[in-house]
Amino acid sequence: MLQPATKEDTRFFFSLYMHPAINPYLLYDPMTEDEFQPIFDDLLAKGVLYKFQADGVDVGMCKLVPQYHRNAHSLYLGGVAIHPGYTGKGYGLRMMGEIISLAREKRLKRIELSTAIDNTAAIRLYERAGFAIEGRMRNYTWLKNEDRFVDEYLMSWIP
Repeated sequence: MLQPATKEDTRFFFSLYMHPAINPYLLYDPMTEDEFQPIFDDLLAKGVLYKFQADGVDVGMCKLVPQYHRNAHSLYLGGVAIHPGYTGKGYGLRMMGEIISLAREKRLKRIELSTAIDNTAAIRLYERAGFAIEGRMRNYTWLKNEDRFVDEYLMSWIP
């Protein structure tokens, strides 16, 4: 079940954002929990942070960022992650299905996201959920701790 994050979810989100297998593919450089707290509080205040539960257990997360004005038909999907202990069990596809259902309920015409071109598992998941690659963004993300840029694909889902 996809549901909005609450203040009590801080540690879960921190554990996913800073997990060594997940962090290179997300927005924030590695940091302490104290450094992460203001970021979490800001995302919580904006109402864009969601957790995904399966069988009563927190297994994943995402950000659902509404767009405005001429882009109000679109939703930006970011920070997508399934805890490594739960990967390979279909939870990612289930979460994507709930995100798409939510977009349909809101009569949105587009969900867009970006993902590192070497994040093959994520690309496979997004394509299985009906997303298509629209283009490549060169040197899009800077991984400070690795001192390198990463190219990303822009992907979208359109009903």
